[in-house]
Amino acid sequence: MKKENAKAEWLYGFNPVLEAIKSGRKIKTVYISKQRHEQVQKIIELAKAEGIRIEFAERDFFDTRFHKGHQGIAAVVEQKGLLTIDELLTIPEKRKELAFFLILDLIEDPRNFGAILRVADASGVHGVVFQHHRSAGITPVVSKASAGALEYVNLAEVVNIKHAIDKMKRLNIMIVGAEAGSELTPWDIDMKEPMAFVIGSEGQGLRKTVREMCDFVVSLPMRGMVNSLNVSVAAGILVYEVIRQRLGR
Repeated sequence: MKKENAKAEWLYGFNPVLEAIKSGRKIKTVYISKQRHEQVQKIIELAKAEGIRIEFAERDFFDTRFHKGHQGIAAVVEQKGLLTIDELLTIPEKRKELAFFLILDLIEDPRNFGAILRVADASGVHGVVFQHHRSAGITPVVSKASAGALEYVNLAEVVNIKHAIDKMKRLNIMIVGAEAGSELTPWDIDMKEPMAFVIGSEGQGLRKTVREMCDFVVSLPMRGMVNSLNVSVAAGILVYEVIRQRLGR
């Protein structure tokens, strides 16, 4: 079961607030700009239907609290429920599917973190594992960058991802690291078996100790003048290669 969190936090932006309501996250108050646009009427109707308190505020209320892109809407919500690593690892069997996880090795940019969560939701990844220390964590910026996908992705925050990797390996889950410079490409690996991708940090890639735990390390071939891709873009390419292989195409 998901951990119960009594602590409240902010969300801002149309999609994050909309998806929080639709997903059933406990919401204390929705704040809407008095200069609201027609699009927020959908949120007003959903919030009223769920008995959620609505307050209208001046634009300064939003500008002084949030980054650009708040769209004149915010909400105070209960923290997202997280899973333990053991709970996360039961999901594939319950769904009678091949395990497919993402492990984030110190992704510190909240926008990259959020974009990866959007990829994870779109591609049906069973869950995302991230480390408590030196990771972006769950923040309003992450939720905004995920376009609301945060609400639907199973997340496990762990003290050390190496322990999580070890647990996966004991369950015969193949660990595939992603890092520039490897001679292997994703299409050199048979991914039609239980597996997890390990995505390294924006600047340093995979830590040496994490890389050594991987069964394979793959790279995306670069044909242009710039020798790397944004980490969330790379994650998207990698997970859809898994889907392509598993669909037999």
